[in-house]
Amino acid sequence: MTRALPLLALSALAACASATTTAVAPAPAPERASASSVAVIPVDTPGTVAAPAAAPTLPAVAPARSPADPAMLADSLDDAFLDSLHSLETDTAAAVHVAIPREAVRDEAASLFGRPVGTSAAATWDIDVASYATHERVQYWMDYFSGRSRWHFERYLERLGRYDSMIRTRLGAAGLPRDMIYLAMIESGFNQNARSRSGAVGLWQFMPSTGRMYGLEVGAWVDDRRDPYLATNAAVRFLSDLNNKFGSLYLAAAAYNGGPGRVQRGLRRGDFGDIENRDQVFFAMAEGNQYFRRETRDYVPKLIAAALMAKEPERYGFTGLEVWTPLAYDSTIVGFAVGLDVLARLAGTTRDAMEELNPRFHRGVTPPDRRVWVRLPVGTADSVAARLAVLPTSERVNLVIHFVARGETLSKIARQYGVSVDDIKSANHLRTSRIASGQRLVIPTSGARLRTPSARAGQTSSRSWSRTSTGPSSRQATSGPAATRRVHVVREGETLGAIAERFHVSLASLLRANNMTSRSVIRPGQSIRIPS
Repeated sequence: MTRALPLLALSALAACASATTTAVAPAPAPERASASSVAVIPVDTPGTVAAPAAAPTLPAVAPARSPADPAMLADSLDDAFLDSLHSLETDTAAAVHVAIPREAVRDEAASLFGRPVGTSAAATWDIDVASYATHERVQYWMDYFSGRSRWHFERYLERLGRYDSMIRTRLGAAGLPRDMIYLAMIESGFNQNARSRSGAVGLWQFMPSTGRMYGLEVGAWVDDRRDPYLATNAAVRFLSDLNNKFGSLYLAAAAYNGGPGRVQRGLRRGDFGDIENRDQVFFAMAEGNQYFRRETRDYVPKLIAAALMAKEPERYGFTGLEVWTPLAYDSTIVGFAVGLDVLARLAGTTRDAMEELNPRFHRGVTPPDRRVWVRLPVGTADSVAARLAVLPTSERVNLVIHFVARGETLSKIARQYGVSVDDIKSANHLRTSRIASGQRLVIPTSGARLRTPSARAGQTSSRSWSRTSTGPSSRQATSGPAATRRVHVVREGETLGAIAERFHVSLASLLRANNMTSRSVIRPGQSIRIPS
């Protein structure tokens, strides 16, 4: 249903709300694409890569990320804010102080939104926002986004420019309203690296099980939930299934947040047969506490509030936004493990830029066991392919696995290997600098940046990857000139018995090598030592 909404004169409210500030100091804005990179987002099917030419001269090493990385600071602020947003105690939250009574704002909104469809308006929506624009909870979240969380909402509006065209195109192709894009806004603030306390990740905040159900790989080397293009494809399929199941976009949104089972049980328990408008069923279910958790009860009001304000930001005082431009890229196939920082050096760009193009490689390294598409800056696919073809195996990537010793800190470990603390935190998805004795850390060092630490034996193992690694998900690790051992990365569905059989060792020796018992549990991505 598409309805035109007239101008809501809230300039006084916006001006007063903008005076309220958040307690979190704004982080510097992340690096944005230059004007020359503005382009229509290409289709994900890459073109053919030309045959490698003669070995060219390699450009200088890409700059390392600063310890005060603005993107990482912004991600940290986003994660903390999104967690607080989803768990906000709305009934006890501090009221937003405005210069005019809230009732007056609602009266004005009611008089304007009540006009017949067809009156002049600056924007239209393809989800039903007009019927609920004056709802108390929608008004609450509009106050909240324009007041206490104004700084965060501004960042969301700026990031929207990067993904708007891509997401709307895919929603429309699936027959879904394009304005369901604002579901991603309230989920992640359009931060592809967002991670919730519960483990949901990416632009659309997929949990691992749901992501796998919709075709996303979630493993030790690849996490497709972080890729905005792949995750959007999965989210569109998920929302289509939910909409078909419940016959309502707003019930589908509630199921996206709280789970289909919760919505289904609520529909069975309640008596909603006399409500013809299926979207209205959500609001009937949200009236009490017996059907949805607090977060889900406010989920659709947040969606509507975000849609109302994001479609016409200037009307709510959001001006002077530094809107991000869409990403443009080329791509090539890589069939071995190579560090993203190495690819950045070959492409003549920064590692941060390469990570933004390829967030699915969450260890900063392409998988060692298969061919994958890698996104590259526009115009660099052929040259990178040529340089990769002549790059020595020893220079493709070196990973150091460090086991934290008692008393060690991230700062000390970072100095030891010649990397930054942020490098280690990013490679290991650490939200804080807290580490524990015995913890396993991946140290992302590559090529000439690798410095062999003077650590005690058994605490580190420097791993150089190549196509000759033992098995599709195992690797050779060296801890000194003469000592060689095999390490296997556990894959989905594997057991200790199966791993022992695969490497032709006894289960007892495998357990001893890893300080395990027959009752130990292993998980995908875990490293298992294979005895000689």
